[in-house]
Amino acid sequence: MSEEKKNNQNQGEVAELTEEELTEQRQIRRQKLRDLQEAGRNPFVIEKWDVDAYSQQIKDNFDEMDGKQVSIAGRMMAKRVMGKASFIDIQDSEGRIQCHVKRDEIGADEYKWFKTYDIGDILGIEGEVFRTQRGEITVEVSKLVLLSKSIQVLPNKWQGLTDTDLRYRQRYVDLIMNPEVKETFKKRAMIIKEIKRVLEDQFGYLEVDTPILTTIAGGGNARPFETHHNTLDLDMKLRIANELYLKRLVVGGLDRVYEMGKMFRNEGMDKNHNPEYTGMECYMAYHDVELPIEVTEQVVSQAALKATGSMVIEYQGKKFDLTPPWRRIDMTEAVAEITGVDFSKIVTDEEAQEAAIGYGMDKDEVKGMTRGKLIAEMFEEYCEETPGYLDGPVHVMGHPVDISPLAKRDPEDPRITRRFESYVNGWEIANGFSELNDPIDQYERFMEQQRELDLGIDDEAHPMDMDFVNALEVGLPPTGGLGIGIDRVIMLVTDSSTIRDVILFPTMKPLSNE
Repeated sequence: MSEEKKNNQNQGEVAELTEEELTEQRQIRRQKLRDLQEAGRNPFVIEKWDVDAYSQQIKDNFDEMDGKQVSIAGRMMAKRVMGKASFIDIQDSEGRIQCHVKRDEIGADEYKWFKTYDIGDILGIEGEVFRTQRGEITVEVSKLVLLSKSIQVLPNKWQGLTDTDLRYRQRYVDLIMNPEVKETFKKRAMIIKEIKRVLEDQFGYLEVDTPILTTIAGGGNARPFETHHNTLDLDMKLRIANELYLKRLVVGGLDRVYEMGKMFRNEGMDKNHNPEYTGMECYMAYHDVELPIEVTEQVVSQAALKATGSMVIEYQGKKFDLTPPWRRIDMTEAVAEITGVDFSKIVTDEEAQEAAIGYGMDKDEVKGMTRGKLIAEMFEEYCEETPGYLDGPVHVMGHPVDISPLAKRDPEDPRITRRFESYVNGWEIANGFSELNDPIDQYERFMEQQRELDLGIDDEAHPMDMDFVNALEVGLPPTGGLGIGIDRVIMLVTDSSTIRDVILFPTMKPLSNE
């Protein structure tokens, strides 16, 4: 490596290094670690450092802390050696702060060792807070201890870590190099906490835990991940939803329950889908579909207000006013508006198929589909794909029974259900309904879904769950239920372009050398 590049690396101004040079740098750092260990200065034996101040806290309260002794710790992100004195930038959980290191203050021997420390090393520092002549709030170092040696080379400070694939694989480096990423995940925590507050304080829900590993992946229409329990010699699945367990609890007398946790769907991946994601479902006895609609509006709008200070959010240049109440549209009417095909005037499946084919749908795909499934299919294919049509926020109502195996029928039109889906920016973020509590109707719907599953008509159809039918036979009171895609809500509120930006460790295909 050239002397210039070595110099830059030492000063925290890293030039772009080749793989060979990176390997050389790592070897140099390993040798520095060996030198430290041989000198009895092994940083990895240190167990703790008492921290009593943080970078942003010091800056925000400088008038009070000026001249005070503080103890801080963090990662060295910049280093400017100027003979007998140096400036370094320490990055902690709140941000960065400059520190002034003088040989006469910490001692010649300590200063000699300090000069060998690298960008990325973690230091413990004690010193006095002051402001430099240039106005920079700084810590005058009286004690400096190497707490952990970084033997990997961080990306350079100008380019940062910009390779998105590498960012997701090495989130630990992403968090170090890109402060905005850390802020996104702080907001994520804030949003989740606010959602739970709204559910518990405003609506009185009780948080519960239900199984992730199940024998029947119910509560939704999706392909599950499958596994095997060796001791029981039992095929099992990761849950696709927690709905049926939560309803069992309502049967048992827990009238208001919710759970937020990981769901798993063995399906495609894109900017809005990750195989492992965070969902929230809640159920309240003695209520209909209107309560879940209100809960959705309150949860999303209050989360936005908490994280951004406003119920009007901006996502990728578009503004959305989340202030309740939200607009409502009927699914059949939406299909008629966009395509001109009015299914309210169509009675039979055959007529529905002819109308769909006449509009341009593929004849082979339409063959055998029911009127209800065709309404849903055309809504998904044409309404959801029409730019701006579902920007919302908007609730889509009137879902056909054919695609809603767990929802109550509408008393005025038994072909549709008392169900809604909520959309913002064209994305479905919530799904809820008046829960079906008729055990005979539920059994018959499960039978039809199981038939489609067995015949290969629909590999995402809902499987039969006789224990859930038994629970309904015991008696489920009228219940309003809701599921919200938490990651999508967080994407909207934090203006994140992909779901991978709001999941700390998104699913990635392993590299060949992993």
